Amino acid sequence: MSTITQFMDLHFRHFNARETLDAARDWNALLAGGGKMFLTMAGAMSTAEIGISLARMIRQGKVHAVCCTAANLEEDLFNLFNHNEYKMCPNYRDLSPEAEKELYDAGFNRVTDTCIPEGVLRQVQRDISKLWKKAADENKPQFPFEFIYDLLDQPGIEKHFQVPAEHSWVLAAKEMGLTIYTPGWEDCTLGNIFCSEVMRGNVKSHAAIRHGTEQLQHLANWYIKMAEEKTPIGFFQIGGGIAGDFPICVVPMLIQDMEMEDTPFWAYFCQISDSTTSYGSYSGAVPNEKITWGKLDIDTPRYMINSDAAIVAPLIFSYVLGD
Repeated sequence: MSTITQFMDLHFRHFNARETLDAARDWNALLAGGGKMFLTMAGAMSTAEIGISLARMIRQGKVHAVCCTAANLEEDLFNLFNHNEYKMCPNYRDLSPEAEKELYDAGFNRVTDTCIPEGVLRQVQRDISKLWKKAADENKPQFPFEFIYDLLDQPGIEKHFQVPAEHSWVLAAKEMGLTIYTPGWEDCTLGNIFCSEVMRGNVKSHAAIRHGTEQLQHLANWYIKMAEEKTPIGFFQIGGGIAGDFPICVVPMLIQDMEMEDTPFWAYFCQISDSTTSYGSYSGAVPNEKITWGKLDIDTPRYMINSDAAIVAPLIFSYVLGD
């Protein structure tokens, strides 16, 4: 065993620490039994550079599909292209409204302690708008992640990388042929830009993008295929919201709406959340609640880790990787 694995095995014995360790061990057990892991991601995990560990998980076959907020899809790309221009604000809690306005005037968009330069948004816009226009003109719509993959396939694109390629989880997903689902894609910078390009007439219609229900059907077909192959699918959820609720509903949709009663439940569930259960939020719902919605079975391994995902997720990934 290596250092992180030994440390967690020795020290993570109780409370959230124990749950973290059990979740990591059961992830390994799922894979050892021939299963696959579906990962969902909310929050600003890409800006937190989760790609440093998540990319390794993807490349080593520990993650097999991803559903994330559209911001996480694009912000991994922004970090890949413009990391050196980012500005750190460790004292972000002390910033005055006037200091925030200074950041805005200087062309920075702040995410907690990290400021994303506006320039990267325009750089990506120039390149990806051409792909949107082509798709609209030829009536060949694609999912948002497919446009990102096409962008990363352009000759010479690697000369623009400002972080090691092995630190980009989106690049890893492209290399491994993973699908990245982004429900509510319009709720992101590139989604806003796409809308503006249509309104300005640069992209002739919204039909260039394949949206929500098409993504759900694509996921459902993948889940059906895995079920036919007797492959159990686990569900690892970072945060809450649409990134988690959209894909987990594929199981009750198949069972209740498609009347495919033999559809297996998710074979594993773990969520890292800082939400409070008593507020009625989906993000804070304990896993048992999902049994009533036909998402999990009573025997499904279930974990709810109430902690900071920027700390806990890399630890779990490292354990699964055997670090």
